[in-house]
Amino acid sequence: MLYPELFKTMEAVRWNMAHDIPWGDFDRSKLSDEQAHTIKMNAITEWAALPATEMFLRDNRGDSDFCAFMSVWFFEEQKHSLVLIEYLRRFRPDLVPTEEELHNVRFEFDTAPELETLMLHFCGEIRLNHWYRRAAEWHTEPVIKAIYKTVAQDEARHAGAYLQYMRRALHDRGQNTSEQARLAFSKIGVLMASAARTQQALHPTNLHVNKDLFPNDTVQSRLPEPGWLEHWLDTQIRFDGVWEQKVVTRILHILSKLMDRSFETVKDLNRYRKEMSALIVPKEKEIVVPSAV
Repeated sequence: MLYPELFKTMEAVRWNMAHDIPWGDFDRSKLSDEQAHTIKMNAITEWAALPATEMFLRDNRGDSDFCAFMSVWFFEEQKHSLVLIEYLRRFRPDLVPTEEELHNVRFEFDTAPELETLMLHFCGEIRLNHWYRRAAEWHTEPVIKAIYKTVAQDEARHAGAYLQYMRRALHDRGQNTSEQARLAFSKIGVLMASAARTQQALHPTNLHVNKDLFPNDTVQSRLPEPGWLEHWLDTQIRFDGVWEQKVVTRILHILSKLMDRSFETVKDLNRYRKEMSALIVPKEKEIVVPSAV
């Protein structure tokens, strides 16, 4: 089981909201209304760890190890929302999210293949790590800069934990699971490393997850300002092509090591996806379902 060791390693580096955030360094002159508003939007977005956890527990009922790890992930992700809310409570109480605004991002996600969801959130953590690092650079107020640096480090550690479960699927769950994992990881990897070709930000909170609620079925669509994320990325923190390439490079590098295959570009990864699809689909067609007697 991975959970016991993950719990110990994460607990060893866990930060304390009361003692590890430099609240006393706050400089009101360096916090603009524009910046404070983005903190509120990020606080609400982070609250969506709640429905994501409910999804993980539902879709991984057969994997108690992974579901136990969710206790750590959920705690730390909700703390991200809480520390941003605490910042607003102390310094901009007029912008503290209401309970209704927080609850509005709690809705049911459709079921999905668990290996694809695992890869999706692994990539999401990598992307969020880079977004928050950029946000820390954009902000000018010392306390919120420190907060974004802190939560960015958490997101990197979460990606590392998901990576352990990805590695387990490839090497410890038999050949069939390994092949399915290679297809799932390459498929979602192509999607999540192709943001430059899309109009939307590729993160789990910005993807459609409930066909019955479409188009109001992304976390971002349920925020007080649904178009906030793109504005934050493009105009405010300026997550440009250089930063996007850092995300892509990181995803391709990790998948190269994971699959023992060199992926220099998204095209390389897509070719691998096609290879795995060609390998797996014929096998699935060979399965014969006995006719009823």
